[in-house]
Amino acid sequence: MGPQSTPDLSTEASPLSLSTVAVVGLGTMGTGIAEVLTRAGREVIGIDTDEAAARHAVTALETATARAVRRERITERERQDILARFRTFTDLQAAADADLVIEVVPEDYELKRQVFAGLDAVVRPDTILATGTNALSVTRLAADSQRPERVLGVHFFNPAPAMKLVEVVSSVLTAPTAVAAVTELAHALGKDPIAVGDRPGFVADGLLFGYLNQAAAMYESKYATREDIDAAMRLGCGLPMGPLALLDLIGVDTARTVLEAMYAESQDRLHAPAPILGQLAEAGLTGRKAGRGFYTYDAPGSATVVPDAESPADADELAGGRTVTGVGVAGSGTMASGIAEVFAKAGYKVVLAARSLEKAEKAKARIAKSLGRSVDKGRMSAEARDTALAAITPAGSLDAFADVDLAVEAVAEDLAVKQELFTTLDKVCKPGAVLATTTSSLPVVACARATSRPEDVIGMHFFNPAPAMKLVEVVRTVLTADDVHATVRAVCAKVRKHPVDCGDRAGFIVNALLFPYLNNAIKMVEEHYASLDDIDAAMKLGGGYPMGPFELLDVVGLDVSLAIEKVLHAEFRDPGLAPAPLLEHLVAAGCLGRKTGRGFREYARR
Repeated sequence: MGPQSTPDLSTEASPLSLSTVAVVGLGTMGTGIAEVLTRAGREVIGIDTDEAAARHAVTALETATARAVRRERITERERQDILARFRTFTDLQAAADADLVIEVVPEDYELKRQVFAGLDAVVRPDTILATGTNALSVTRLAADSQRPERVLGVHFFNPAPAMKLVEVVSSVLTAPTAVAAVTELAHALGKDPIAVGDRPGFVADGLLFGYLNQAAAMYESKYATREDIDAAMRLGCGLPMGPLALLDLIGVDTARTVLEAMYAESQDRLHAPAPILGQLAEAGLTGRKAGRGFYTYDAPGSATVVPDAESPADADELAGGRTVTGVGVAGSGTMASGIAEVFAKAGYKVVLAARSLEKAEKAKARIAKSLGRSVDKGRMSAEARDTALAAITPAGSLDAFADVDLAVEAVAEDLAVKQELFTTLDKVCKPGAVLATTTSSLPVVACARATSRPEDVIGMHFFNPAPAMKLVEVVRTVLTADDVHATVRAVCAKVRKHPVDCGDRAGFIVNALLFPYLNNAIKMVEEHYASLDDIDAAMKLGGGYPMGPFELLDVVGLDVSLAIEKVLHAEFRDPGLAPAPLLEHLVAAGCLGRKTGRGFREYARR
């Protein structure tokens, strides 16, 4: 067939009709995409050289549609129509009548190239060819195709029927009409498509996999246990899964492939696959599909985690700790009052000390309002509120901490201020009292060295708002005594918080993993790869994040975010951790987020 028979896709007047779609590769993703298409009224040609995979795809569709009938989402007649629209074959020749072919075979370039070469020989000249890759070059696949203008990427997220995001990926060779047709199809499928250029990972995985890689490296360095890393990111950031559990779900080998492709392009050390990923992959411990990865599962393909040699032993949290009945909280801001509320509700006697009695009384009034809201919402009784409030004694001086068993400082994130406060606590607090800092970015040991009893000093990093957030990062220095650590873990249990253990280094667990991800999102905008809105949508719809990175940055405060980025960069000396210039420029301009009415976005003034 000569060149004159090839339609000029770039000048088509309207998007092409994509009523018949072939899906090549009927694994988990291919089967999910086939279900989405058939339920949206498309004729679907499923192709897989493995007959067992084809049969499994049919069974999966039968099961999913039967479940939908039971839940009264579709009728039995509609179910039969859906099943009739799905036919399976073992040869690419079956794609001859397709308007669109979506390839979702394993992430191996040569395999995908062979599929595209086979399709070139059988499909119509105007058929659009889409690759489902998230790591390999769409441009290279297009260039090796006979008609590169009709080749693009269409990246669904797993599970395809549930996840709303679809990334539509153009190469420099892709015709705009092909992009328009696939984008229109995505909308018709009830998805939210975003248009992106061709680079490894695209938007969602481009941000996600760097974060997953750092989590794997954190685990490999024995900085924190797998359970604590995963709990920290679920409870501290509201993520649906911890990073190591997510790596097991994605597949350790798949993650390594994506990271290798990202590193080859970016040369950013944050994308260089952590050695543990290669070790697990080479050993065949690829995650859930193998029955073992970072965790051990009761069977290959199962989601049920079973105990193994790394599972934490059931320990008595109270063993070896000091007795705590009275707690002192230093500070008068939102965090200090929130922490005081947490302790008071748990039955502790609380001294809330500020720079003046008036400030301390205002902080207690803020607690009264918070507890009142809980009563109004039926979360606590009026009697419990009154008991908690009665347990809080406001004070205008740290001298009131003379009899407390645990002193918690929640003052400004300034090392000189905190060191001065710890020097005072050392003089005021009785021998044996535990002294804790709530710092999120400063070295705990520097606070400890400001006292004559560094063994009594520990970090207790609460998350804001303290009454609602379940996580506390328990930060031991090299000088912290074992019984101090045991005491704080026991206190966390009593106040119904989930403690995670970590060492005294910048960012601890959560911020060390969260802020490089946020910084990389800013770099993505700086490079004009994607818009704020598309990046936020990608992470919420494709990653299950409660907030997009720019929404979160504006809430946290750009000045706070920049300070944390600088601390991480100074500690780890990794060029990839250097704060994005755009973040520095916005802070210099006084655009600090919601609190100033403008950050990455503008907000109505209250």
